[in-house]
Amino acid sequence: MRHYPIPSLLALAIALASTAHAEETRPEEVELQPIVISKGRKTDPTAPTLTEKRVEFAQIPGGATVVDAETYKSGRSSTLQDALGLAPGVFVQPRFGAEEARLSIRGSGLQRTFHGRGLLLMQDGAPVNLADGSFDFQTIEPLATDHIEVLRGANAWRYGAANLGGAINFVAPTGQTAAPVDLRVEGGSFGYRRLFGAVAEDFGDVDAYLSVNDYAQDGFRDHARQDNRRYFANLGGRINERLATRFYLTHVETDSELPGSLTKAQMRRDPEQAAAGSLSGDQRRDFTLDRVGNISTLQLGNGHRLELASYYSEKSLFHPIFQVLDIDSEDYGLRLSHKWASGDGWRWTGGVEVSHGRNRDSRYLNVGGHKGAKVNELQQTARNLNAFAELEVPLAERWALIGGVAWLHQQREVDDRLVTARDESFDATYVGRLGRIGLRHDLSADVQLFTNLSQSYEPPTFSELTGGQVVTRNDAQRANTWEAGLRWARGDLDLDLAIYRSEIRDELLALNDGNGQPLGTVNAERTIHQGIELGGAWTLGRIVLRGQYLFNDFRFDDDAVYGDNRLAGAPRQFVKGEALWQQGGWYAGPTFEWVPTHYNVDQAESLYADSYAIWGLKGGYRAGEGWGFFVEGRNLSDKTYAATTGVIADARGQDSAQFLPGDGRSLYAGLEWRL
Repeated sequence: MRHYPIPSLLALAIALASTAHAEETRPEEVELQPIVISKGRKTDPTAPTLTEKRVEFAQIPGGATVVDAETYKSGRSSTLQDALGLAPGVFVQPRFGAEEARLSIRGSGLQRTFHGRGLLLMQDGAPVNLADGSFDFQTIEPLATDHIEVLRGANAWRYGAANLGGAINFVAPTGQTAAPVDLRVEGGSFGYRRLFGAVAEDFGDVDAYLSVNDYAQDGFRDHARQDNRRYFANLGGRINERLATRFYLTHVETDSELPGSLTKAQMRRDPEQAAAGSLSGDQRRDFTLDRVGNISTLQLGNGHRLELASYYSEKSLFHPIFQVLDIDSEDYGLRLSHKWASGDGWRWTGGVEVSHGRNRDSRYLNVGGHKGAKVNELQQTARNLNAFAELEVPLAERWALIGGVAWLHQQREVDDRLVTARDESFDATYVGRLGRIGLRHDLSADVQLFTNLSQSYEPPTFSELTGGQVVTRNDAQRANTWEAGLRWARGDLDLDLAIYRSEIRDELLALNDGNGQPLGTVNAERTIHQGIELGGAWTLGRIVLRGQYLFNDFRFDDDAVYGDNRLAGAPRQFVKGEALWQQGGWYAGPTFEWVPTHYNVDQAESLYADSYAIWGLKGGYRAGEGWGFFVEGRNLSDKTYAATTGVIADARGQDSAQFLPGDGRSLYAGLEWRL
């Protein structure tokens, strides 16, 4: 097997620390002032604070970051890119300036720009993913978030995640951590408007939080209107000294027009236009979602604790694309974990997780965005039973060894209720047995080194098995990953650096033809994902430089068709950051995003997306109480560029409708009042 060592970019990565991200920045270095809770906080194991999570994450021997939501709320807070764009290791690029995006960690779900896969997305510790492993971007509300946990790769083992990318957990405020009243309005270019209101109350042993959000935009492109309403609430606290519980409620109504992909020539000529097929088929993705979740903890004494996470959700999707998909989903599951920590550094997490999902997938001819003749009806069922365990053993002063094992038993069953030209029925079982070992060394109180070896295992989702014109039967994707890095929080510099290499078998690659029509998902025999993840912050007086740098080297490994070609869909290098002057709640400065080189859109390396650089400015005032505001300009040079692309097998050097233009020059402003 030919190996491609990671280039010697470490020096460049360290130099780029000045662009790195401030989610790990200590509070005194980021002067976006925190909310002050005057009543004093009681420890609540169902809702750990940002500070408590940072202490916990410092014990993880690998890439793990806690994102303070106060940082990104200094500007427009609408999409996952707004929330996670500066998080180390996270590559997120919207398809058309809205929620749907290419969301990837270490090349996970690399081929997907919609209905995500390859990551475990969670809300308050309970999965947002459907039981088959897919998830919806529109479910998350960035403003109704206190902090975000990003666990890259096997570092998400504690949540039972065994996929390549890891897990992202969006943690909501509670009645103890949130302002009693928070009112916010945002508006700007392309008909963008957002109204957000939240109330919180601490009743003593119980507290409550409720948020309401209404968001709409016409979009930079034609046929790209978005209308979303999200309602979040949680209620909980301590029942007694040993038992605590918290309930979470979510209701989402989202309507999204889909403008489709353009050829490179069309994008250069008029990036605002919609694809002809999207207009004629009135392509959309509309759904409603209701979800209830619960986290309960029971203290057993002597450092032992039980934690139960459970959820139930119902979703109704109306989705005109190549056909009209009308899908009703029901998903539920629970995860029971036992956690233990001794006074001398021993730590243990073990658990079992079960989940079940049912979809009634009805399909019709697309007649101008309306249902035509019925062409199929599928009853889809996903069943999962997973077990996991992780033990940390102190080896010597400042040294710790971490070992883990996991077992997964997952079923995917499809019953074709309306067999026509082909019968899509099948019943497949996927069984994985995985291991992990890691080493952590604390050089000092503020410098830590880590390394780990791990395995991952990902069965295909229903959209990969039966989601397109072509039905495919795929094996699970498996990988062995090595990772090493450091955390540095000394003086005015905070760094989060990881270098990794994943050797993957049967990677799930979803391909389209040259006209953008799905070919289905296939297994690539052997591929390699390797790279560098760097994020952090550097404080120079009143200036804070923050951002992230990604080096992505994703390749086939001696493939029979593509040899050692680079995998399509992600730029080889990606830099994003900002430099803000901050003083007493005031802040101002430039923002930037840079893709230094072109990258391939097809696996044959014959069609490329161009390099680009865009910049903006933002400023405002944000304090713990009272009035605040922001003004933000994006892509102020009005650059025409592809924010992300589709992926095809072989363009044969010809232009193809695979390009999704980024937004043009835009201006946004917001006003907020917190009690």
